[in-house]
Amino acid sequence: MRTGLPLLKVPAPLRTRALAAVALGLVLGASPAPLRATEQGTDDPAKAQAAVPADADALTPEEQKLLEQRDENLTELRAAANDAEAAQKALESLESDLAGLQSEQAQLAARLEETAERRGEIDRRVADGEARLTALNERQMVLRRSLIDRRAVLAEVLAGLQRIGRDPPPALLISPDDALSSVRSAILLGAVVPEIRSETEALARDLEELAQLRKSIATERNELAEALEENDRESERLAALVTEKLALQEESERRLELEHQRAALLQEKSGELEEVIASLEAEIARQREAALAARRAEEERRQRITEQLERAHKLAMAKLPEKNRIAPAYAFSALKGTLYYPARGETLRYFGAADGSGHGLSGELLATGQGAVVTAPVDGWVVYAGRFRSYGHTLIIDAGDGYHLVLAGLDRISVADGQFVLAGEPVATMGPTRMAGAAALTLATDKPTLYIEFRKDGQAVDPRPWWRGTASQGRASNDT
Repeated sequence: MRTGLPLLKVPAPLRTRALAAVALGLVLGASPAPLRATEQGTDDPAKAQAAVPADADALTPEEQKLLEQRDENLTELRAAANDAEAAQKALESLESDLAGLQSEQAQLAARLEETAERRGEIDRRVADGEARLTALNERQMVLRRSLIDRRAVLAEVLAGLQRIGRDPPPALLISPDDALSSVRSAILLGAVVPEIRSETEALARDLEELAQLRKSIATERNELAEALEENDRESERLAALVTEKLALQEESERRLELEHQRAALLQEKSGELEEVIASLEAEIARQREAALAARRAEEERRQRITEQLERAHKLAMAKLPEKNRIAPAYAFSALKGTLYYPARGETLRYFGAADGSGHGLSGELLATGQGAVVTAPVDGWVVYAGRFRSYGHTLIIDAGDGYHLVLAGLDRISVADGQFVLAGEPVATMGPTRMAGAAALTLATDKPTLYIEFRKDGQAVDPRPWWRGTASQGRASNDT
């Protein structure tokens, strides 16, 4: 996809007659000044501005437009370069952050593995403690069953001991029955009590040992439970950190991809802008070369005119016949008050009068007779002879010294482009009706009207200072 401004095409050269009319400013005004020759353009944005000519007033509208477009593209190219530099820095920062996140993620993964190993060790310790507790519980159940099995005997012995303790038999005065019972009790106690004492002591020891083990196992279980809780909290925290780091990594990768795409677009845009600028520079260079060639051609033409004037002066000094002269004998600016009107008639409007369109008239309007002969007011070269818009047949004479004379509203022209004519030489005839120009349409006459305009360096000037007498006197022959 192409971006930036479209390339401009240099307009094709106009026809010779149109160029002459534009150059003389008959309708469009002053001719464009020649361009100053400059160096070829450059693709370097830092040096492109230096390629603009210092005399900007000498630029043609087309070249000025090209320069403005080039400057706009240069500004856009600089902005794209700045954006590309910022994007590159952002890419480097994102890549650094991404590498840091990956390193932290690896460290968290290692810590998770360590936590998992600690969790496995704690699980093994809990399993061992539960196994020991189970064995102790089984041993306790064995002892309890032994005590339960021997509960009846122990009950009789304990009951007898209790009775003896509450009501001991007399030692001397006893009845036979009491003596027999006492002997039996003594025999029973003597046989049972040592065994019960031994078993009781063993049972007490077992019970005390069992209580200590249960206390130790309970303490160890509490410690293991606390360790498990802490391990679970650490696992949850690490898992949350890993999730957060993964989210940050995904976001960084997404931003990194966007920055890569942006950098690629900026690079593509910069390349297109460089191509556009190069094309504009080439176009400007071609226009400068064309302007330089035109200026050289103009200088050569002026040189030829100067040489012709010098030859004409030499011929005039040698008193050669007028018909052999090929250049004006005098500078046009020195002929004020000496020129005759090109045809006899009546001046209807003078220079500066309203032209019917809200503007001042750039010349004079002269009412003539039908078929009147029109003569050249001054020596000069015919630079244009032909029809021009609504002015009818138009004749333009280069009088030298930067002056041009325009005669419009003619019916027929008897001279050709490039021909040198002498003052008073017949050059055209008038028709039967007036011309169709805006200024002539507002006139109250139907007579043929001749439009006369004097121009100095492309600007219309008042012709009255050059006339000798009035239009009614006219001139019918060459009396220069």
